[in-house]
Amino acid sequence: VQLVESGGGLVQPGGSLRLSCVASGFTFSTYAMSWYRQAPGKERDLVATSSSAWGSTNYADSVKGRFTISRDNSKNTVYLQMSSLKPEDTAVYYCKARNRFSHVEYWGQGTLVTVSE
Repeated sequence: VQLVESGGGLVQPGGSLRLSCVASGFTFSTYAMSWYRQAPGKERDLVATSSSAWGSTNYADSVKGRFTISRDNSKNTVYLQMSSLKPEDTAVYYCKARNRFSHVEYWGQGTLVTVSE
């Protein structure tokens, strides 16, 4: 099983980035996919989730209206489109897969997003 994130980097405040997470080794369509983030010295927090069953999405209040989670089951990939980025969005971003039946979870290794002038 692998989850490989990419797309992180340095961006100025107000800018945009798109993160990708490519999955392998499990049946992607049966897993809810989520993005989490962890800022230095802080806990890992949920950012957004895309359910496996209904295609519904949920967002943390801090990113609503700025971030969009989407998935392409044909490519085993989940995306996080981030816009209007703020310095407080700086964190390592992780993707997580969670099976909706067994609740088994897998995590990626993370990708660093830095929002700074």
